[in-house]
Amino acid sequence: MPKIKNHSGAAKRFKRKSGGFKRGQSHRSHILTKKSTKRKRHLRADVTVHAADNAAVKKMLPYS
Repeated sequence: MPKIKNHSGAAKRFKRKSGGFKRGQSHRSHILTKKSTKRKRHLRADVTVHAADNAAVKKMLPYS
C-alpha cells in the first residue's frame, strides 16, 4: 500500500503536540501600526487547534 501524502499547506501551518496540534494566530502580517502593542504581543503566541477541528487537521497530516 502506498504512503498517503501530507497536505503541504497544512504541514507548514500545524505542528503535532501532546495536547493536539498547535497553530499560529492570524492578523499579524500587515497593518500593524493601528494595532496596540499588547494586541500584537498576544498574537505572537501559538495556540492549540480547536477540538472540533482536530479531526480535519489529523486527516491532512496522517503521519504526524
